[in-house]
Amino acid sequence: MSGPGNILVVTYWSYQSALIKTYTLPYIEIIRQKLPPGSRVYLMTLTPDSEKTRSDYDQVVSELKAKGITLLNFTYRKFGIGMFLKMGGILAFLIRFIYSHKISVVHAWCTPGGAIGYVLAAITGRKLVLDSFEPHAESMIETGTWKKNSLAYRLLFALEKRQLKKASDVICAAEGMISYSQATYGIVKQRYFVKPACVDLTLFDYHNSASPNLLPDLPEGTVLCVYAGKFGDIYLSQEVFDFFKVAQSFWGNRFKVLLLTNHTATEISDYCRHSNLPEEAVIRRFVPHHEVPKYMKFGSFGICPVKPVPTKKFCTPIKNGEYWAMGLPVVITRNISTDSELIAAEDIGYVLQELSDAEYLKAVTQIDRLLKQGGMAEKIRHIAERYRSFDVADAIYSTIYAES
Repeated sequence: MSGPGNILVVTYWSYQSALIKTYTLPYIEIIRQKLPPGSRVYLMTLTPDSEKTRSDYDQVVSELKAKGITLLNFTYRKFGIGMFLKMGGILAFLIRFIYSHKISVVHAWCTPGGAIGYVLAAITGRKLVLDSFEPHAESMIETGTWKKNSLAYRLLFALEKRQLKKASDVICAAEGMISYSQATYGIVKQRYFVKPACVDLTLFDYHNSASPNLLPDLPEGTVLCVYAGKFGDIYLSQEVFDFFKVAQSFWGNRFKVLLLTNHTATEISDYCRHSNLPEEAVIRRFVPHHEVPKYMKFGSFGICPVKPVPTKKFCTPIKNGEYWAMGLPVVITRNISTDSELIAAEDIGYVLQELSDAEYLKAVTQIDRLLKQGGMAEKIRHIAERYRSFDVADAIYSTIYAES
């Protein structure tokens, strides 16, 4: 950029979402470093009223302001006529905002945010950058969330094609998204970038010492499976607890599960009961993201239970990079990003070929073998340093914004 250029970052997430904190803000801070002095960055979020409190909102606004980011938060409602009408008002506000605040680039995250970004860029003539581009509409069909003939699907799919055509630069979440977008949308771009979900390798570092008071009752010699995330939607649910049951049968009382999740105790209890898993095998915590590595430090291995539907070949689970940075082997479903292939090729976990007790037993047997090998944590840490460093993002944003 030759002169001050202001940027509007468009997302479809709550300002409280982990996707904002871990999957957006770190990159915005890198982008800010590429801009000339005097440039401003504005971040758009959509937050349900149930997640917003005055004191919390004021704190977030203050924290972002300290980082040179101005928050533009709007109220989110589920897809329907109410949200459709509300979105018209949001778009009208943002169009005026783009002109009045001299926005030169609309930088949109993922395809729902990209849909908004496309409309804004198309009307105002501003440059559109698509970040973390992966199929969302098809994924919602494959996971059973939407139906093929639904308005939501048809609208988002059409907007995915339009935003891809409009974008000056496209940053894909995985390598396969390049050929997928060409085949599915019939659009060939002059260039693409590929940026997997990067990880703060200083925050997530297995060399850091554990704090015994966090899990004071954890017996010595425990085999601890860590899962940081939720169940349902794009993730497996009951199947994960079936896997835990097989692991508990294999390792006996030595096996424990650490769930870093906001699912309620009742929900977890129901999952355990249906899989015949003793509830005492499960430790549940809900902690801020910056505290997650303190708990992962106790882990023996991690699990990434993304539903193995076709479009997940083009996603980028951030949790794998976090597990790797902490030196943990990973059990993963097949055809997830490039991660499944990498785990198999590097022998740093197990790739589930199907969802069955027999396959779960193969997985725990493999993990048991890996845990007995010396130097495994250091080997896995190097994988994170090679494939999930923010240096990847830095190089991409340097190229894009040096040309803006």
